[in-house]
Amino acid sequence: MFEFKEYVESANYIKGKMNGKKPKIAIILGSGLGVISEDIENKIVINYKDIPNFPISTVEGHAGELIIGNIGKKEIIAMNGRFHYYEGYDLKETTFPERVFKLLGIETLIITNAAGGINKEYKAGDFMVINDYLSFFAESALRGQNLSEFGERFPDTSETFNKELSDKLKEIIKEKAGVVREGVYAYMKGPTFETPAEIRALRIMGADAVGMSTVPEAVIAHHCGIKNVAVSCITNMAAGVLEEKLSYDDVKNTADKVKIIFKQIVKEFIEAI
Repeated sequence: MFEFKEYVESANYIKGKMNGKKPKIAIILGSGLGVISEDIENKIVINYKDIPNFPISTVEGHAGELIIGNIGKKEIIAMNGRFHYYEGYDLKETTFPERVFKLLGIETLIITNAAGGINKEYKAGDFMVINDYLSFFAESALRGQNLSEFGERFPDTSETFNKELSDKLKEIIKEKAGVVREGVYAYMKGPTFETPAEIRALRIMGADAVGMSTVPEAVIAHHCGIKNVAVSCITNMAAGVLEEKLSYDDVKNTADKVKIIFKQIVKEFIEAI
């Protein structure tokens, strides 16, 4: 369990490296989606290992660095690599950056991820804007002592993802990709891909995509009063949807194929908000 002073220590360290920049937007770059970092200008790069109290990314495709810079005229902070429960971290560690973001003055968090498609109308390469989530198979990121400096003990989660921002993102995806999906993201702890039986159950419960991140981060950011908007790149169809075994290589390969359009979507969205 972290104390409030530990979040303050991390935020103060980052502020000392920001050269006066005051970004209001942060983005978390998911598996294989770190390509947007190439288009950040006036970069200040901070390795996670150098930030007091920060975890370190251990997953291939997650660079493990915080990038402060510009997308167009907007100052942003980008997490090039995130933290997952399956890496051995507890949820207080995986969501540590979101509370630090609050202390840095972040008002909007853009969350991206690579996800498996549950909805049979989806296909690999689609983008799905998340409008709700399922996570009752996993503990809450708010479990434990509440830090009232960030938010109340029992937060409402009926609109974890900001509708106005989500609608704007859908418009841009529709324009750039031709097809936009909107649906429910199911959070599972990993690191195994889900079983066909689990996917059938999740589909019955209303899930459209499944992944191993995003929900804890969104819950903590929402608790802090940060506006969330989240998009999944459907990099593969979930277990049992197609007659093929799942592989992390599929995730990386699909992400690589859509990286150009992904960059266009994210850049235009950032400049529009």
